[in-house]
Amino acid sequence: MLDGYFKLSENGTTVRTEVVAGLTTFLTLAYIIFVNPAILSGAGMDKGAVFVATCLAAAVGTLIMGLYANYPIALAPGMGLNAYFAYSVVGGMGYSWQVALGAVFISGILFLILSLLPIREWIINAIPRTLKVAISAGIGLFLAIIAFKNAGWVVGHPATLVTLGDITRPEPLLAAAGFMMIVALDARRIPGAIIMSILSVTVIGIVFGISGSSGIFSMPPSLAPTLLAMDIAGAFNVGLVVIVFSFLFVDLFDTAGTLVGLAHRANLLDADGRLPRLKQALLADSTATIVGAALGTSTTTSYIESAAGINAGGRTGLTAVTVAVLFLLCLFISPLAGTVPAYATAPALLYVACVMARGLAELDWDDVTESAPAVLTAVSMPLTFSIATGIGVGFVSYVAIKALAGRSNEVGIAVALVSACFVLKFALV
Repeated sequence: MLDGYFKLSENGTTVRTEVVAGLTTFLTLAYIIFVNPAILSGAGMDKGAVFVATCLAAAVGTLIMGLYANYPIALAPGMGLNAYFAYSVVGGMGYSWQVALGAVFISGILFLILSLLPIREWIINAIPRTLKVAISAGIGLFLAIIAFKNAGWVVGHPATLVTLGDITRPEPLLAAAGFMMIVALDARRIPGAIIMSILSVTVIGIVFGISGSSGIFSMPPSLAPTLLAMDIAGAFNVGLVVIVFSFLFVDLFDTAGTLVGLAHRANLLDADGRLPRLKQALLADSTATIVGAALGTSTTTSYIESAAGINAGGRTGLTAVTVAVLFLLCLFISPLAGTVPAYATAPALLYVACVMARGLAELDWDDVTESAPAVLTAVSMPLTFSIATGIGVGFVSYVAIKALAGRSNEVGIAVALVSACFVLKFALV
């Protein structure tokens, strides 16, 4: 039955291989069940409810990807977008987390509509690769500054904005040890490097009395504090248009890039280099975002960490189904998620930042009209503490620089329109 449904033989794989691949993928991204509640609780959300929402959104999205699209790709609340949700939209702009969830929900609906329409590929292809790479790298730098803050490596300063924190304290030292552990384990190709670091640092902190423990196993916490709590009407506020667009934009292009990259690694692209069942995969991703917002978490998206399972032989949706089941089992370890301190998750944020920042290497550094807007995009995100602002700076600078350099013919209509919208937004702020 499994062979017939998932086409295991056709894809040259077996049930055992798919299950092992699913376990491998899960170990590489299980850190999200600790990191996501820690980040969103900073927006005032109930940590236990967010933990449950994270597990359920990941399980539902991954199940749809496995059963409907038949791809070995896992989904979970996206890193970067959760930080944007908590620190920029709620913390920086002052919107309630309910309104922010409403914006995520609306972005998911828009993504679903785009996934059903034939214009989705035109939109994806219309944005220059330079800006796509820069946005990914910028989100990485945004995560990095959050990691430095949570680890206690940097603190605020009235003259220099930030300065070195007291790195002789145990928390910054444990965070540094955790980051080095992740890098060392990953260099040795050991699956689960991030989750192993988080748990190791947490245990050391408990043993030496730096942080406390709430236990390991229990029944899942109540989802009531966040379930269907999104304020959709509030999200239709004119000032939230850019925020909704930012959630949609990043999710759309990040998902497209992740899907194509993973499919290429798994040799699942067709003869023309296109992704079969792209519509089903995008529908799985957009539906997961909608369900996640309804449950109480930020944008749910496809995870590049799925590459670990693909490298282990995963080729079909059975790998994803395995990951989904493991996420459901995690519902019973909520006390452990509540025990993990910020200095234990900071190394995970920083490592993800390092992985995302490597995209800058793909820029055409010999063409300053391409590299300059990319650098401005990436640097603006952490320095303004806003992903949306960074995206806006990128689009506006790209169009302006190309026009002033006499190369406006290289600017597509879609890019010009988006740039004009951001100019209007900046002018009205």
